[in-house]
This record gives sequence, structure tokens and C-alpha cells, in this order.
Amino acid sequence: MADINLQEIQDLLISVAHEAGRMMLTATPSHLDSGTKKNSADLVTETDRAVEKMVSTRLLTPYPTFSFIGEETYVPGKTHLTTAPTFIVDPVDGTTNFVHAFPAFCISLGFTIDKVPTIGVIYNPFLDELYTGIKGQGAFLTRNGGEKERLPLRKEPEPLVDLSTCLIGAEWGSDRSGDNFELKCKVFRKLAATKENGGAMVHSLRCMGSAALNIAYVAAGQQDVFWEGGCWAWDVAAGWCILIEAGGIMASGNPGDWEPEVDGRKYLAVRGAPKGQKQIVEEMWGVIGDGRMDYQS
Repeated sequence: MADINLQEIQDLLISVAHEAGRMMLTATPSHLDSGTKKNSADLVTETDRAVEKMVSTRLLTPYPTFSFIGEETYVPGKTHLTTAPTFIVDPVDGTTNFVHAFPAFCISLGFTIDKVPTIGVIYNPFLDELYTGIKGQGAFLTRNGGEKERLPLRKEPEPLVDLSTCLIGAEWGSDRSGDNFELKCKVFRKLAATKENGGAMVHSLRCMGSAALNIAYVAAGQQDVFWEGGCWAWDVAAGWCILIEAGGIMASGNPGDWEPEVDGRKYLAVRGAPKGQKQIVEEMWGVIGDGRMDYQS
């Protein structure tokens, strides 16, 4: 790792992110290629594939010995995250938002070493918001080409008290059947319900449609928690680095695991706070109860 120039790599990722953003904004997202990945909620466009091809070329030309994992070229059962330096890329995270011109989509560019998120770049071109982080060097937000703002945005974040004070990010995902879906429905209801009805009575739930942006918002302190199962390493690798550098923590979306894997597919992100992070994780695990999400890589 000592001979890898992390700043140089981040600069390249930022350049690639801006190029990808231009491709997204000039595309015609209402045109879908072969239709769907596996159902009507799991969309793929020509832009997804075009952006990933551009990204892989831009990254692997100067770094041919590094590994590359991208959503559109992932092969189930054959593509695995290793300890090698690896670019982990989602060319358009929030494709459904992109198709509908809902302004919450981005490119997510992560870089891992020894399976540890080491660089993160997330760029929402519609809003011109760039989230960046390098392990040990902090996390930042740059808006509309202005000055970098250190994350979290609030200089003195408030302590986390309990779930009733929290704004929670959560997603339905594209798998809408089976035990995982039933567990999500149960947890969503329990988070939202009043305490008199056995719920946590959280401030509210937010479904942004992009795991990368959800984690970025937690890192910024704009959401307190993000709970998710079913997304992939390319959805979370970049945001994971940014979150940790902003003082946040990442636990497993299933109870009891404080050290989840980047490609573990079950995540619980909590914002930076002077106290209360561990308590929030344990309270969230209590809401989940005996249920466990089971997503296969």
C-alpha cells in the first residue's frame, strides 16, 4: 500500500466521475435496452453499460495490474472481491431514478485494498454534488464546483439518543417476494409505528433509491441511519470509505455482526456522533429481532 499514490488515484476517480456525469446528463434515459435485469423494478439502460465501459478503460489503462468489479460486468459465482487493489464501480446507482429523471442518481467509484474501502468518490451530476474520501484523510462534499466542505456538515454533531430521534434511510429493493421482503416490511412497519403500538416511532423513513447516496447522506449527517440488505459491493464501497472518514460506523444489517464484509450484502450505516452510535445499532438490531436477511453473493 505504501507505493500506491492514493491522492493520484482519487484525482483520477474524480475526473472519471465528472465524465460519467456528462454522459448521464446528455443521455436519453427513458430508452431501456433489453428491458429489465430480473423484474420490472430492476432496470438497466444503455447508459449504465456505456459508462462502465468508459470507466473501466479510464481506470485500467494507467493501472493494468489492479482488479476491477463493475455492476454491469459482474458474473455471479465467478467475480469475487480479493485482497488485491480493486476498483469497485456502479456506473449509475439509482437507475430507476435516472430513468424517471428523479434527481437522486450518481456514479459510485470505490477502491479497496485488502478488502478495506480506501478511496470513495460519489458524484450526483444532476445536483452537481461530489462526495470524496481517502482512508485517514477525511471526507468532503463539493457542491456546484465550490469549496470542499468537510463531512459531517454540522461542525458539532448532536449525540444519538434513540431511534425515535432518527431519520432512517431504507429501501424496498428490487426483490419483492420471499422471506427477505417480508422481513423488510416487518421492520419498516415497526420503525414507523407509534411506541404505543410496539414501534420505534422514528422521525421518518426515506427511500432515496440509491444506496451510495443514502450512505453519503449519513456521512454528511443529513440522515442518521441507513439499513439495507440486498445491495452489492459496488453500491456501498465508495460510501463506506466516506462514512468512516466522516466519523460514522458500518455494522451488519443482520444482528450481532460488528465487522461486516464489503461484499456481505447486509449493511447498517450510522452517522458520526459524540456518543450513541453503538446504542443505535443495538436498538436497530432489536427492531429486526430474530429475523435475518439472507442474500447470496
